[in-house]
Amino acid sequence: MGYTIQLDEIIDYPPTRLREFHAYGYEYIDNRQFALTPDAVLGSSEKALPYIEEAKRRFREMDWPGDGEVELLWIPPFAFPYAARVAPVGVAVWHVKQHEDGISYLLSPIALPFEEFAYANDA
Repeated sequence: MGYTIQLDEIIDYPPTRLREFHAYGYEYIDNRQFALTPDAVLGSSEKALPYIEEAKRRFREMDWPGDGEVELLWIPPFAFPYAARVAPVGVAVWHVKQHEDGISYLLSPIALPFEEFAYANDA
């Protein structure tokens, strides 16, 4: 039987770390069947709330109007160039899809190999 990380191992940083994440916009992420709620990953809505609020703050800085649910998407390690040396567990990115026009906003702890989608004001 293969190894998989537990849900409580996905987020191993404090909410304030989201301030340093790389920002991206993409049109359209329409298959969100594999998205996880922050509550499920962090164990409770109480634990998830500071992360959600920080993610929303960052998304608003990217001109997100405030609609849609914040969730986590997984990018598998094989989606990255080998030289990126992404951990075998892949990368969990914060995501919200705005209802009005379907644009997705993403926050990633590492630079994604999709420069054309980087938000112009990414720190």
